[in-house]
Amino acid sequence: MTSLRRRAALALPFAAPLASPALAQAQTPWPTRPIRIVVAFGTGGGTDITTRLLAPRLSEILGQPVIVENRVGAGGTVGADYVAKQPPNGETFLLATVSNMALALGLYARLPYNPLRDLASVAPTVFIPLAISASARLGVTNAQDFIALLRANPGRFSYGSAGAGTSGHICSSSFLARIGATAEHVTYRNPGQTFLALQQGEIAFTTDIPSLLAPFHRDGSARMMFVTTEERSPSAPDVPTAREIGLGEFKAYSWYGIYAPGGTPRPMVDRMAAAIELALSDPTISRRFDDMGTPAMRGWTPDRFSDFLKTEIDLWVPLVRASGARAD
Repeated sequence: MTSLRRRAALALPFAAPLASPALAQAQTPWPTRPIRIVVAFGTGGGTDITTRLLAPRLSEILGQPVIVENRVGAGGTVGADYVAKQPPNGETFLLATVSNMALALGLYARLPYNPLRDLASVAPTVFIPLAISASARLGVTNAQDFIALLRANPGRFSYGSAGAGTSGHICSSSFLARIGATAEHVTYRNPGQTFLALQQGEIAFTTDIPSLLAPFHRDGSARMMFVTTEERSPSAPDVPTAREIGLGEFKAYSWYGIYAPGGTPRPMVDRMAAAIELALSDPTISRRFDDMGTPAMRGWTPDRFSDFLKTEIDLWVPLVRASGARAD
């Protein structure tokens, strides 16, 4: 099975270069109106932060306002379905993740959109490592005690996520299955609500980006138990990896990418992809993503991103179905 190190390498700028942004602009009389990027998840989380970092630079590159709009619900599938049904005129795009583009196919019996048919791949943005963090109110300070507590109390505790089918949900569910424990899944509309519930002990643990969990780790209101990458996170170098605590290769990560409604003219897709490449190459933006521990996925073409989605679907759908997790 492909290692996380190899998956993370996809985020590095080793792919074939995109077409010249200047050439794409000259060939495409677009955009002439403001552009919306729909984020299918709540404010304050990684998807929202990523899109709002990119939007001002994209506006400069494209010469039109780029507006970020959050449409939340059903693990990101509400926002994805909304964009899939918009006119393919280059005015609406989607910031999607592995959750609503791949995991959802294994979770929902009837997904209202087909990620490969109804949405057009434009470009990835960042690669997302994950970590599991436990509430300080559990009274545990290391992964071994945390695992022992969950095993000794089947069904007593709960864990939170931004919705059924999100990468946080699947990571937590997979972790419980791996250690032979059970806990109740509780969903929240945005990460801020999840983090507050974690701090107050309303949930025992959650899964999210290490850099977003790090402030709670530092102030002692929650403690990261492990990270899912093969190397420790620069956001919390004292936190062990899954392999270090005896879980072996623990497959859990996400990525964010931009999609357009299916049927969007290819010149518009190409120009947006070129604009995203320029934005990700901006030193200030690139440094910010590095500081967040979410490296930019630079150097991709729409075709390569489309092929990548197919491989992700082939990888994740069988794993999700085998886990028994369902969202409907």
